[in-house]
Amino acid sequence: MSQILTLEISEQVFAAIQKQVAKAGVAPEHLAALLIEQQFTPTSKLPANEANRETARTKFERHFGTLNLDNTMSCDNESIDADLVKEYANTYEDE
Repeated sequence: MSQILTLEISEQVFAAIQKQVAKAGVAPEHLAALLIEQQFTPTSKLPANEANRETARTKFERHFGTLNLDNTMSCDNESIDADLVKEYANTYEDE
């Protein structure tokens, strides 16, 4: 759903918008709407510049690590397949 918003801006701001729309080839109201949406849209998008990307990557990589379950679990494909076959074959009728 969208809403209509009427804004009054200074001549200086409108001139700056006019320069941008001349480059982009869009209407001034579309550019203004896009800029407002970008300002107030939650920042779930990827960071724009390389420094922000690197900072985000570093924060993300802090979550990397290893898992120690303190018991031996077989994670090889053959044993997993065998467990699946055993479960699929079990009808659980004796329970």
